[in-house]
Amino acid sequence: MCGIVGYIGTQNAAPILLEGLTRLEYRGYDSAGIAVLGTGGQSVHRITGRVRNLAAALPKRLAGKAGIGHTRWATHGGPTEANAHPHVSEDGRIAVVHNGIIDNADALREQLTRAGVTLASDTDTEVLAHLIARSEAETLEDAVVEAVSRISGTYAIAVTDASRPDRVVVARNGSPLIVGVGDKEMFVASDLAALVRHTSSVVHLADGEFASVTAKGYRTFTVEEADTGRPPTAIDIEADDLDLGEHSHYMYKEIQEQPESVERMIRGRLDERFGVSRLDGLNLTPRELRGFARVKILGCGSAYYVGQIGATMIEELARIPADAEAASEFRYRNPIIEADTLYIAVSQSGETVDTAFAVEEVKRKGGRVIGLVNVVGSAIARACDGGLYLHAGPEVAVASTKALTNMAVGFAMLALALGRVRDLSNASGQRIVAAIHALPDQIRAVLAEEKLIEEHARACADAKSLFFVGRVRGFPVAREGAQKFKEVSYRHAEAYQTSELKHGPLALIDASVPTVAIVPADELAERNLGALQQIRARSGPVLAVTHEDVDFGALDVPRLVVPKTEPELDPILLTIPLQLLAYHAALALGHDIDKPRNLAKSVTVE
Repeated sequence: MCGIVGYIGTQNAAPILLEGLTRLEYRGYDSAGIAVLGTGGQSVHRITGRVRNLAAALPKRLAGKAGIGHTRWATHGGPTEANAHPHVSEDGRIAVVHNGIIDNADALREQLTRAGVTLASDTDTEVLAHLIARSEAETLEDAVVEAVSRISGTYAIAVTDASRPDRVVVARNGSPLIVGVGDKEMFVASDLAALVRHTSSVVHLADGEFASVTAKGYRTFTVEEADTGRPPTAIDIEADDLDLGEHSHYMYKEIQEQPESVERMIRGRLDERFGVSRLDGLNLTPRELRGFARVKILGCGSAYYVGQIGATMIEELARIPADAEAASEFRYRNPIIEADTLYIAVSQSGETVDTAFAVEEVKRKGGRVIGLVNVVGSAIARACDGGLYLHAGPEVAVASTKALTNMAVGFAMLALALGRVRDLSNASGQRIVAAIHALPDQIRAVLAEEKLIEEHARACADAKSLFFVGRVRGFPVAREGAQKFKEVSYRHAEAYQTSELKHGPLALIDASVPTVAIVPADELAERNLGALQQIRARSGPVLAVTHEDVDFGALDVPRLVVPKTEPELDPILLTIPLQLLAYHAALALGHDIDKPRNLAKSVTVE
């Protein structure tokens, strides 16, 4: 969840570190710092707040050709300057930046204190700086290996040594870390976003792997192997993809990019003649697809909710049992892994630690797992047996929008693939293929109603608490809508099945508590409208997200009407106006939309 960047080469390091940290700030933004190796030794600068605060506080002339930097999302210790990274050894020789959690940090802090070390922070990371500095190893590489052998937990670290200014040593275990390859210069980062302006060639480190990085090149190694020879790969994003362009917020930009994003997602993957999807990346034959008796989807946050949407699609189109579960809880209940179950891991970044651990659990017990991820070469993508890349492009805003939509489209294509090897007819397959092809233009139609959505968003922003309700296909849409709204508006937003209101939540309904209701034109429309009558009878304001064909009769409530698609795909379009609703509510409240408080984009700690 923190951002790491490093540089060594012929240029001045500080501007490159600051640029990289700015691009990684969505991963954490409560404090920032850099360490630069120059002719006068190692210079460390840290500050609370944003990267711009750090840039303003730096000396005018901060020379040095190597350095590391960090932007923090607090885990151990509050957002103070003392807890900001880089952390340094007592003599200032060793500097460390770290993403992850050291589980045995308390025990190590106690050992270091007994040994006479004065700890300057409340963090888990600081122990690494002292362990490395106290090592009697002859090389920095060996000292880092020795230090990490004493810790348990997750980490991505970058280390500099004032006595060895020609190198940066990095290590990864459970948190992302990438080495960028340049011409007589090298880069380190926790995310591609920090590197795209400088290189198109990167090395994705595996868990348990280290790298010694100099201006001339790199060497990857493990405890067991002196040179793992990990080759670089080309990256498929452009620097312009990460720019705001004409937009004021990344969240808004990414909402507007969804029609084109979905077009990329489906390009070349649908066969209209046979009504099938072509998903070669799954690495599953039709016979293997047919052999699965059930599907289990694993994700966190929005990925979990879209997994619920996907599970319903799979049950409806393939007629096999499917359900979604929070990946963060999955491995802790000692799950039963069955050979005839297809497990699906869903993650925008491909680095979500809870989901990655769930994948490990499935594979450890012999299960077959595929991934729906957005980032090529990510940990989950590499760990899975196959998968489906989302092709959503870089997503910078903490609140996921276009990646979420592409996940739902991916589930539609996967459900189609599973259905067509079973009892889904060619005609039904063609119906779904045509509906998927129509989605980009239908999303454009939803986005064209932005002014109306904005008006309702301002009214919702005035409420201290809201309900989002839906049934069956509509319930995960409501859950995702509530998630988005609370993430960026900081208003309390809670999702319920519409049918459950009368079993308790209705007690909270009054004129001050609006309800956003998902009311598709389906077999449950009349029952949904009946529940809205109950809310209105108690003076509760209602905003319905619905279809043109729904007859509200005498029920006079404001509506956001979305285009009708095939029933199985309705949740995809019903979700889009809720993104704009959350965005405009947060805008009306004056919040930092792209970097909501207490959150970070890529959750790489438990």
